[in-house]
This record gives sequence, structure tokens and C-alpha cells, in this order.
Amino acid sequence: MTRLNIFLLVLVLTSAMVLVHNQYESRRLFMALETALKDAHRLEVDHDRLEVERRAQATPLRVEKIARQQLQMKTASPAITQYVSVSGLTAKGMGLATPVQEVWP
Repeated sequence: MTRLNIFLLVLVLTSAMVLVHNQYESRRLFMALETALKDAHRLEVDHDRLEVERRAQATPLRVEKIARQQLQMKTASPAITQYVSVSGLTAKGMGLATPVQEVWP
């Protein structure tokens, strides 16, 4: 009888330890899930903010302003356009169906 009692006591203690371990693991996993959800929300907010910032940076007026100021670019006009011609070049050499026309200003 004492062997049965000792066996049952060990079985109850083992069962209690497994239960405690499972509860601990469940809480740990729940906290990891909450942390991951917070990080995902933070990343989503950052992504939205960066999208708005990208749209603001890529407006045509801003791009033109930077092109004029920092790159010293000018609007193309016929007065400053240079045409290049290649004599003796055929359309076959360029993969075209018709001959290349020479253009002179």
C-alpha cells in the first residue's frame, strides 16, 4: 500500500510540475505574441509615415525646384537643342524597318 501511495504522490507531483510548466510557457508565448503585435503595429505606422513622406518628397514642383537649383538644369527649348546625325548608318544596323534620317538644325 505504501508503494502505491508513494507512486501516486510522485504522479501527482509530476502532474503539478507539468501543469506549472505549461502555464508558464503559455504566459511566455502570450507575452511574445503581444510584443510581436506591438512591433507589427509600430512598423505599420512607420510604413504609413514613410509613404506620406515619400509622396511629399516626389511632388513635381519639388523635383523641378531641385533640378533647377542643385543640378542647374534648364527646360529644353529649340534654341539650345543639339541634333546629332550619323552618316552612313542604316536602319538595319539599328534594328529599324526604315532608314535613319539625318537631322540638321
